[in-house]
Amino acid sequence: MTSSHGPVTGTDPHEQLRRAGLRVTAPRLAVLDVVAERQHAETDEIATAVRERLGSVSTQAVYGVLQALTDAGLLRRVSTGSRSASRYEVHHHDNHHHLLCRMCGRLEDVACVVGEAPCLEPSDDHGFTIEAVDVLFRGVCPSCRERAAAAEHRAGS
Repeated sequence: MTSSHGPVTGTDPHEQLRRAGLRVTAPRLAVLDVVAERQHAETDEIATAVRERLGSVSTQAVYGVLQALTDAGLLRRVSTGSRSASRYEVHHHDNHHHLLCRMCGRLEDVACVVGEAPCLEPSDDHGFTIEAVDVLFRGVCPSCRERAAAAEHRAGS
């Protein structure tokens, strides 16, 4: 989702917040910094890192900041399903999806298969104007495949 001001493309977090129509606060700056450093971090990981930087900040306050920054189009929430919490990334307003390892939880960006957003078309749009498509490819990463093969080999020996 982009803010009503359009995508925020500047790299200065103070300016990003202002252009998105948000007040510049220490928790918002800390959350932006943490997510920029730890793409695809889970909420609890973000909250812990923000507390390390700022001291006493409640988890609920971090949730509120994440929601405000997502609503403003500065962050993108990636839902990986019921097994794990939502993850966050800096929203570059590009056209990418994600690969998720079902064994270890590794999450990687993957470019859209074809074309511009949305890169998939529904068979029936029910009158909606489609603005975005979120695709999550699930599978097994190379490291987990190697570990599974090694364990299977040891078990067969």
